[in-house]
Amino acid sequence: MKSYQKLTTAVPQPVVCRVEEEGATPAPTGHGKLAPWWVGSGLLVAAVLLSTVTVWVLRQVSGGWPGPMLPPKCLLVPESHRFDCYPERRVVVTQELCENRGCCFIESPPPAAGKQGVPWCFYPPDFPSYTLESLNQTALGMVGLLVRTEKAYYPHDIMKLRLDVKFETDTRLHIKITDAANPRFEVPLEVPQVMKRAENPIYSLDFSRDPFGVLLRRRATGTVLLNTTVAPLIFADQFLQISTSLPSSFLYGLGEHRSTLLHSLDWNTLTLWARDVSPTESFNLYGAHPFYLLMEHGGDAHGVFLLNSNAMEVALQPAPALTWRTIGGVLDFYIFLGPDPNMVIQQYQQVIGFPAMPPLWALGFHLCRWGYGSSNETWQTVRAMRNYEIPQDAQWNDIDYMDGYRDFTFDPQKFASLPSLVEDLHKHGQRYVMILDPGISSTSPNGSYWPFDEALRRGLFLNTTQGQPLIGQVWPGFTAFADFSNPDTHQWWLENLQHFHAHVPFDGLWIDMNEPSNFMDGSEDGCPQGELDNPPYTPAVLGESLFAKTVCASAKQKASVHYNLHNLYGLMEAKATASALIQIRGQRPFVISRSTFPSQGRYSGHWLGDNRSQWKDMYYSIPGLLSFSLFSIPLVGADICGFSGSTSEELCTRWMQLGAFYPFARNHNTQNEKAQDPTMFSPVARTAMKNVLLTRYSLLPFLYTLFHRAHLQGDTVARPLFFEFPQDVATLGLDRQFLWGRSLLVTPVLEPGVDSVTGYVPRGVWYDFYTVRTPLEEGGSSVNSSGEMMKMSAPLDHINLHVREGTVLPTQKPGTTSKATRGNPLRLIVALSQSATAWGDLFWDDGESLDTLEQGSYSYLVFNNIFTSIVLHTSSEATEVTIGTVSIFGVQEQPSKVLLNGQEKPFSYLDNQVQPHLGAPCPEGPYPGSVHPSSPSLCHKVAEEVGEDSGVSLPPCWGSGTGELSRAGAALHPPIEAVPQNVSSHPTGPHRERPWPQPQPGLLPAVAVSGGPRGRPHLAETTHREMLHASAPEGRMPPRRR
Repeated sequence: MKSYQKLTTAVPQPVVCRVEEEGATPAPTGHGKLAPWWVGSGLLVAAVLLSTVTVWVLRQVSGGWPGPMLPPKCLLVPESHRFDCYPERRVVVTQELCENRGCCFIESPPPAAGKQGVPWCFYPPDFPSYTLESLNQTALGMVGLLVRTEKAYYPHDIMKLRLDVKFETDTRLHIKITDAANPRFEVPLEVPQVMKRAENPIYSLDFSRDPFGVLLRRRATGTVLLNTTVAPLIFADQFLQISTSLPSSFLYGLGEHRSTLLHSLDWNTLTLWARDVSPTESFNLYGAHPFYLLMEHGGDAHGVFLLNSNAMEVALQPAPALTWRTIGGVLDFYIFLGPDPNMVIQQYQQVIGFPAMPPLWALGFHLCRWGYGSSNETWQTVRAMRNYEIPQDAQWNDIDYMDGYRDFTFDPQKFASLPSLVEDLHKHGQRYVMILDPGISSTSPNGSYWPFDEALRRGLFLNTTQGQPLIGQVWPGFTAFADFSNPDTHQWWLENLQHFHAHVPFDGLWIDMNEPSNFMDGSEDGCPQGELDNPPYTPAVLGESLFAKTVCASAKQKASVHYNLHNLYGLMEAKATASALIQIRGQRPFVISRSTFPSQGRYSGHWLGDNRSQWKDMYYSIPGLLSFSLFSIPLVGADICGFSGSTSEELCTRWMQLGAFYPFARNHNTQNEKAQDPTMFSPVARTAMKNVLLTRYSLLPFLYTLFHRAHLQGDTVARPLFFEFPQDVATLGLDRQFLWGRSLLVTPVLEPGVDSVTGYVPRGVWYDFYTVRTPLEEGGSSVNSSGEMMKMSAPLDHINLHVREGTVLPTQKPGTTSKATRGNPLRLIVALSQSATAWGDLFWDDGESLDTLEQGSYSYLVFNNIFTSIVLHTSSEATEVTIGTVSIFGVQEQPSKVLLNGQEKPFSYLDNQVQPHLGAPCPEGPYPGSVHPSSPSLCHKVAEEVGEDSGVSLPPCWGSGTGELSRAGAALHPPIEAVPQNVSSHPTGPHRERPWPQPQPGLLPAVAVSGGPRGRPHLAETTHREMLHASAPEGRMPPRRR
């Protein structure tokens, strides 16, 4: 007999088994309880009466429905809470089919075009599920037995399940449900093995016995984060389904898809099955990431990761609620409690691994196209970039360079001089990256193509069910597919790369087509008719088949069948490729992969695939790169200016401005379209592209430090605004702007024919990155925002960048390569907070060596405590850290003097009334060889005797010996103005922002501290341990005007 209470809602109130940790604070009473949809018998009667009348009216209008009147239990389920009992797409669901499954059937109005709509067939509240028969304590948590007494509607029900619960940390919970009697496939991912139970978890966990369910709450607020009693648990051999309520509708992640950053919960299904297809809304794309982050009401965040690599779909509905459906493996959940979104991502990476530290050159500008007809044509493009002095770190080649599109070859006629091209790139401090595909040509004569012959001899290919290499078709024609789940394949891959590198010393690798892509469906012989290729349930994959444009799911691999490993293929190839590069070059590997899976950031970056040269594609790149920040693959970007189709000068100019702030910046396009590298455009557009790349290169110290923080502790590099302002509800849906770290706000133009852009400016003071003139109200630099939409001037040569108050931003005078830039002195941009403080850090090593952290071959400096530089670690690399110039924004009273090593030095101070005649325009504009047409920067020659390497200067004017202090900070060019908005930016209650990060003494030992008198702003010149002081009148701290 079922033990849940008398039916009063569509979901029964379960008998709860509460699990409390010893010594833990109980969850607050009166909060977070399962809220019934109707409360009280009066409302219940009214609801039933209303539902009955509605059904009667519908029957009259429709001419009557077959069958008896629906039972009250079905009428009690609101539309938003109807969990689909018949999710098959290729079946017209009838009342008979639905009721044969024991479910409720109510027709709903047809959905709008492109929408799924309310399911007609849905679970009743009393649909049979599992019962929690036993629950026993373990050293790490609990183990339980789940039993089903009635079979569900999919074949091969597993009637007894094992429940494993581990309280792994105070902020991480691990729940796994699997077959109690037989082993099942589990993802071979290295995950942390905890040794003891969490002592003070910030969550509480309850269980419903019958029907079985999990209720997870946040202790501090009582918010229910998971409630799996909302729909039945189903666990068959090839159909696993579990549903949960959600505490809000602010859900992100679950990739890879082309969509807005914030997912719609209006009956939306997201499918995860790696597929080669040009990014299109509603399609499953190249990678699979079963992880979501959800923002709760009030600003807390949590994340959920399902460690499962089988084909799956996630159904979202407006309850709000979510349903996981997968067709294999186990239900292996990790839940991360945050409580802020940055902490959720850090906790996620503690499970899947932190991303690799890229080489510095990887953060420069990359150039490629499919259609370089020869090595000479490739070299001409490089030469043109040099002639115009446009920054470029890496030149790429697509499959054009290959001989017959075969891996590990180059065309002996068209690309005969490829080795010389690579040698020339290296002489100029540049790098070479080439493409590789996993499909190995199978048509060459025996003995003529070693990669195929040797892999065949060793048995390193995916095989058919008959044990022969599965043959598909890709660029070289008929191909076999390398099995990267086999460790022997990694050695074969290395040997091929070593041989090719001896002739063409490439620096990085681009691994494409690794879903794996196949121009055939399955193989040249099709696929077997078994349940692996034709399972009882197929998620909503493009092509309605698991083997559409890929290999057969039944293909045999070393680790398992492809049915289980398909979504892991790109990850396994990336791991083999990164390992090979390390062994060949002895330096940090650079790998860019199209197909991805959780943990891939440890081995590769990602580009967003074959986009189009359209404005909407440029927009979609922003939610794309922000989603991959959530997926812990920070080295990500889109093909700048678009891959397919012909770009326009305006589109490409705007896209180059946006792409300059992708963490991975590459311009790439297809063959048979006009070239789109910066040299191909008018002087005006070319100059705009050059200038924005120079801006990127000036910010490389900052960007490199962000990647260090991502590698060391799991920070994001490019991040959504809500990561920094989680309680500002206006930020939760923003995906047309983003931040670098916590400090630099990027607001691109994403539509044609405009000279302004409207963007959101979060609460606080923000300084324009480019210029220092006067306060905002006088046409100048900074804005003290209360959290509002603002209209920003954006001529075609300008992208809006704003620096957050309280920031010390390390920059450099830019060169045309990262190597050239590295040789220049550092510039510090100091943006004072309203309390006259600032914080920043700098990580500095040789930019390419392995294990510099482990070997101590680096310098790490933190600028904090009112301009005191704290050297947390130093090494021989410290001799290269030279701070040349410093700009301080936000000084509110003119200092009486500036001291260098105790000696007073001249300086300039720009107050609110500064006029252009106070100085001369920079001879070469903001950067050498360019002039910002609308805003001549001022270069005051008033501190020449201080010297360029020890003065105070205003970026981005890099004139020698300049020195300026500004009251207002960087002048806002062009100016911005407030735009009224209808949505309140801030919820009721105190506004919470992320606190500034503090140094972690236990992580990096403090070596030396430079400081000055308390209460004065001061800067440490870190190379020579010299101190620059800006003293206020009468020795007091300049007050901040509010």
